Amino acid sequence: MRWHSEHHMEDGKMCHPSDAPAWKHFDGCFPDFSSEVRNVRLGLFADGFQPFGQSGQQYSLWPVVVTPYNLPPDLCMKEEFMFLTVLVPGPTNPKGKIDVFLQPLIAELKSLWGVGVQTYDISKRQNFQMRAALMWTINDFPAYSMMSGWSTAGMLACPHCMEDSDAFRLIKSGKQSWFDNHRKFLPMNHPYRRNTKDFIKNRKVTKQFPGVRSGDEILKDLNNRGLRKVIDVDAEVVNAAISKTCGWNKRSIFWDLPYWREHLLRHNLDVMHIEKNVFDNIFNTVFNIPGKTKDTYKSRDELNKYCRRPQFAQNLVTNKYPDVPFVLNKSQKKDVLEWVKKLRFPDGYASNLGRCVDAKKLKMFGMKSHDCHVFMQRLLPIALREFLPNRIWEPITEISLFFKQLTSSSLTDEELRNLDEQIPVILCNLEKIFPPSFFDSMEHLPVHLAYEARIAGPVHYRWMYPPERYLRKIKHKIMNKAQVEGSISIGYIMDEAAKFASFYFKEGDPTLPLKDKRNEVYLDDIVDDDMFEIFKPPGKAIGAEGKRYLADNEYTAAHLYVLMNCPEVQPFINVFVTEKRKQFPNLNDEAVNALTEQEFPSWFEKYVHNQ
Repeated sequence: MRWHSEHHMEDGKMCHPSDAPAWKHFDGCFPDFSSEVRNVRLGLFADGFQPFGQSGQQYSLWPVVVTPYNLPPDLCMKEEFMFLTVLVPGPTNPKGKIDVFLQPLIAELKSLWGVGVQTYDISKRQNFQMRAALMWTINDFPAYSMMSGWSTAGMLACPHCMEDSDAFRLIKSGKQSWFDNHRKFLPMNHPYRRNTKDFIKNRKVTKQFPGVRSGDEILKDLNNRGLRKVIDVDAEVVNAAISKTCGWNKRSIFWDLPYWREHLLRHNLDVMHIEKNVFDNIFNTVFNIPGKTKDTYKSRDELNKYCRRPQFAQNLVTNKYPDVPFVLNKSQKKDVLEWVKKLRFPDGYASNLGRCVDAKKLKMFGMKSHDCHVFMQRLLPIALREFLPNRIWEPITEISLFFKQLTSSSLTDEELRNLDEQIPVILCNLEKIFPPSFFDSMEHLPVHLAYEARIAGPVHYRWMYPPERYLRKIKHKIMNKAQVEGSISIGYIMDEAAKFASFYFKEGDPTLPLKDKRNEVYLDDIVDDDMFEIFKPPGKAIGAEGKRYLADNEYTAAHLYVLMNCPEVQPFINVFVTEKRKQFPNLNDEAVNALTEQEFPSWFEKYVHNQ
């Protein structure tokens, strides 16, 4: 619990929330709290799930979980350190009234802040008064509204832009569009600000984004508007009237915490869901998936009402719309999907994306958030490279690389400032390609993600992947579907009791089954000293047993892999490389590696037989 104060940043890289300005700012505001390094910093997440599956009755259950951030990176956000504090019962979604169920938690957090609790430090063998503070909440975008009180629907959906949003309603489809909302983030002398052709026609942008509001400014706004907490008398009527004139729909119960206004970041935008939505929109539009593409007849019909793109207008003679360059044709779709179907990843890196390919309808289906994460960052630029013009492929690749860099495990302030400068340009380049209907709120939110990472630290401490995995664990505790909440509560209490009891056993709780880690290897049982090192780790079957003959290219690849990864063969590789460098003095390292892959197996066979 003292790791956050004992470690030091290396080369200015943030690898933990304690390295970020938000943590240090809080320390500066409350030195009496930060002076005791064992005081706990907490994160809170809440998300709903359906306990009966997709085909069961409608039921929405909302666990509220807290996790400490004092721990080192290898322990932070792990299931062992996630604690179920509130279980909001179903069957309906609590929506804005979730604050009613959070009252006991907020009361306990206030007590932990003001008074604390007597705690025993086993490492120092002493008692101390431990206090705790809630740093921020982690939620998907709909739950963001429930926690913060700012509506995430409509034209004021962005919680950073707030009333400064330039979103508008499209004429034909009636949907909100965030098209041409990003030039205000550019430098004042940027040429895109004066461009009247590629964005909303005849429009120049001179205003600048005013910046994110501070906690004091937000609290003052809430007080001036007279918003009430949902537990107050007449709160529903008063808040409903006020919400018609602004984006606020309530005064969040988190403002009761005495330190909440001092935080630089109170609620996190969830990178996991934003990345998935951006990927879905790009992929479905490029593949022209019916019902999911943003390039529809309505969007074409209203396109030239906002932009100057006459080449995509309807042909008045044939009443047809011309093809657009960002959509693949049938043969190109087949090539991409066949490529995806043959892809193989390292074990544990990604799921089998081949199962998501629908070769008949030429689309992909059933992709989970992590599948979209891998495809977005690793595969999308490669998949589209040969089929799209450079002016279209490059912005798509840039948004892919943006998410890849943003989700790095360590980040520097300079890297994040660069990303913060690049993302408005990337979004503007996408606006030059796709129609206004493409840009919903999820395509706008990436413009704020680099700022949040610069303030609060690496993304993987603040996105929904760990909470989603934990919800899966909670769902598996439901043994009695007639009493869902009680079943989860009993299962959680039993797990906690077993966990704490296990501390009194030298080798852990003997009643808990031992579960090997993924691909666990035991080398202690290997007694054959003559066996090559590469064959000593025992293999592990994956899937059902089957037999087949290897193709020639597969056999060659397996043969080469064994030779190149066997320590006993390394001296012979060195001999081969030496011979080739004498034979061809001008070879560079890449050419030597290519020769080794092509010629070494046959050379090695001859060399051994001649000895």
